[in-house]
Amino acid sequence: MTVRTAGRLRGWLSVRHSLRSEVVVVLALYGLYELARGLVVGDAGEADRHARRLVALERSLHLLFEANVQHAARAMPGLTSLLGVAYLTLHLAVTAGVLLWLHQRRPAAFAFVRTTLLLASGLSLVGFLAYPTAPPRLAGIGIVDTVSKGTVDLNRGLVSSLYNPYAAVPSMHIGYGLIVAASLLRYGGHRLLRALGALYPTGNHFFLDAAAGALVAGMAATVAAPLTRPAATTRLTVLPTEREAPPSFEELAA
Repeated sequence: MTVRTAGRLRGWLSVRHSLRSEVVVVLALYGLYELARGLVVGDAGEADRHARRLVALERSLHLLFEANVQHAARAMPGLTSLLGVAYLTLHLAVTAGVLLWLHQRRPAAFAFVRTTLLLASGLSLVGFLAYPTAPPRLAGIGIVDTVSKGTVDLNRGLVSSLYNPYAAVPSMHIGYGLIVAASLLRYGGHRLLRALGALYPTGNHFFLDAAAGALVAGMAATVAAPLTRPAATTRLTVLPTEREAPPSFEELAA
């Protein structure tokens, strides 16, 4: 990437454009992200081995509580169905809604949040391709696939052709959720918006997947901050090109 191209890219990222331009660019980039993630499914055996390594690491750290959390949730009637719908819909719908709200109501904050989400998507794609990992529901640790038992089956049909089940590390349900929640907490003037940000639900992943998603969100925000920071205005002092001659006696006497 040339310096000029990098400068143009930074210039585009640093400002809020028209709603049509933002929608076209964000949808195009997200479409490429989903296509790349879905087409590069990875090796199932390698994904299972990575999942077992995560299980062993969490067990050694006394963090292997995923099955207990699910058992507690399933004990509450209707909760797993509600969480399954949230898992399938809120990830994109709430993210898009918050971006639209920021564009219209908090224009000064929009560029930073949009750029953070784009950078997080790019970083997560690297993780999906470099470290394919089976999620808890496919890892053989006693987790029931409550999502696919509902109206949408993630393992069959058109959804499965574009959905990569081994894109679990990092968890971008967590990453996107944290970015959205932080945006609502930071820029939501109404108490209800800040409360929704604090309660925004996250996804069905290992705890270490969630930690990786949080790390990606933090890295993306760290990089996005200087990229979207307005350039500091500099006061220019015009210096004379020639030393001015002292005023003459006639000028002083006039």
